[in-house]
Amino acid sequence: MIAATGLRKSFGGNVVLDGIDLDIAEGSIFSMLGPNGAGKTTTVRILSTLVRPDAGQVSIAGHDLITQPHAVRAVIGVTGQFSAVDNLLTGEENLALMAGLLRLDRRHRRTRVARLLDQFELTEAAGKPVSTYSGGMRRRLDLAMTLVGRPRVIFLDEPTTGLDPRSRRAMWDRIRDLAAAGITIFLTTQYLEEADRLADRIVVLDHGSIVAQGTAEELKRRVPGGHIRLQFGDIAGLAAAEQVLETTGRDDDTLALQVPYDGDVRSLRALLDRLGTAAVEIESLSVHTPDLDDVFLALTGRSATLEVS
Repeated sequence: MIAATGLRKSFGGNVVLDGIDLDIAEGSIFSMLGPNGAGKTTTVRILSTLVRPDAGQVSIAGHDLITQPHAVRAVIGVTGQFSAVDNLLTGEENLALMAGLLRLDRRHRRTRVARLLDQFELTEAAGKPVSTYSGGMRRRLDLAMTLVGRPRVIFLDEPTTGLDPRSRRAMWDRIRDLAAAGITIFLTTQYLEEADRLADRIVVLDHGSIVAQGTAEELKRRVPGGHIRLQFGDIAGLAAAEQVLETTGRDDDTLALQVPYDGDVRSLRALLDRLGTAAVEIESLSVHTPDLDDVFLALTGRSATLEVS
């Protein structure tokens, strides 16, 4: 759905994008992570036709970004970090305004608005001014407005910023529903958990270049630090296990061992087989793997806290 090759952009002498390539499948949720200034916003502005690249080729839904910008705009929608809704209008009037701007057929305009109000659970509040809406309702309305024109690609810039946990999870459900319906989602977020839970594929951008890409699990496996914690019923079992396993830590107080783990199921099975062969019984087992914050730190040299946008 989105294909980019050799995408470059500089502002003066500052290279913002240094030849990045993207290949985003239709109906997938794609997330771009990176520190402030890495080039994420510039990438989105280029792909949404707001900024012209210095070099590179881009195709969106089969349309060339440079020679067919109007065709690209007809298949995309953009939901920014801040809700682009009119507080003086009602929810229904905001949607009707967008339908009018998109010049939708008058006969279908009312049906489209009603369907979106229902889809985003805004029917009861449709006649109320948006100034009375909660943060979650405003974000739902904002996303509904993006969908008025039936886009095939949606750029979501930090869609859950400022929402409470319950509203955030509700928004995640709606994003998944959109992808399930075949809409391609390009997501930037300051919440690594959000990318972890939603994204089919993640790209980490740093200093204008892609430093890593893959699924969340693939990225986590690139970072050392994963381990399995084994707990035993007595000191004899602990000592016996230590004889047959490669360990990185021992805690006699809790009768526990720490064993390196790369996240591969076969490695876990081999570990249990070695314990079984040695007739060592374990009381409990827990797996600890690096999270995306660990990945971010390893790849960029910075913690993701307050850095990802």
